[in-house]
Amino acid sequence: MTTTVREDLAHRIAGEVTLSDDPGATLKKWRTDFNISQTELAAQLDVSSSVISDYESGRRESPGIGIVRRLVTALLDVDETRGGSHIRQYGRVLSAGFESDIVHDLREYPAALPLDDFYDALDATEVSEGKWDYVNGHTVINSIQTITRLSNEEFYRLYGQSTDRGLVFTNVSRGEGPLVAMRVVTPTPNAVVLHGIEADDLWEHAPALAEIDGFSLATSTRDLEDALAELRELA
Repeated sequence: MTTTVREDLAHRIAGEVTLSDDPGATLKKWRTDFNISQTELAAQLDVSSSVISDYESGRRESPGIGIVRRLVTALLDVDETRGGSHIRQYGRVLSAGFESDIVHDLREYPAALPLDDFYDALDATEVSEGKWDYVNGHTVINSIQTITRLSNEEFYRLYGQSTDRGLVFTNVSRGEGPLVAMRVVTPTPNAVVLHGIEADDLWEHAPALAEIDGFSLATSTRDLEDALAELRELA
């Protein structure tokens, strides 16, 4: 575990909590992102779980910088005792040259994962069948931030080590932007999942564009953190 990555992540979390209009909600977001319960975090801090609950709900006065530092340190310590998967994930995003508001998750799998299992984790509905029935990793990206901020070269780096992956676009309204973007980026991934919409709400031309480029296309409305937690277990 590199100290630099941990310190950078600690500063990011502390900054978000401190500057947030609702520090408790921001703290809760990071705690749940790390898949750490209030009880676990409280045990790490040697306080009662009600203290964590009070901070997150706003019942207790917003934590000062000293308390925020302790909370953040505890989150990272718990993650390290579990193997440091979230700290390493943050490091992977940084090494790929992206901010975490663009790339939510980027990981490689130790072995090929059947596409059906990938879809099951996302509770995804396939609308167009592609050429491949597996993925070797996934990248989860904010569709608006990706399309408006990344160049073609930067978009290609989203594929990580392999293009044989699932590319998940979040914050999708109908799917025009992601599907048009896929038309100008080569090569394409094995599968694209548009997160946040039902299949019936999909842009009518999306399946045809996916078929032209040969990747599988699906939609999903499952809670994203729940889906990612299940994918991490499968991978």
